[in-house]
Amino acid sequence: MISRVPTPNTKLGRTVLGVALVIGGILGFLPILGFWMIPLGLLILSQDFASVRRFRRRWTVKISRWWAQRQARKQQ
Repeated sequence: MISRVPTPNTKLGRTVLGVALVIGGILGFLPILGFWMIPLGLLILSQDFASVRRFRRRWTVKISRWWAQRQARKQQ
């Protein structure tokens, strides 16, 4: 896994980049933009905003539990 992704050093820079990625992701049906931009933008925003951080942690736990259950079913 990638442990560190380079992001802007300032809170304003990260906020602008995160919001731009989310807005670009919403327009993902256009040729150059993609829906992959939404989770990346939320990940960047989660560094500075507690509400987005809680949302990310909640989904990380859900996905981790789902993955563990899936792996357990495969081994049976």
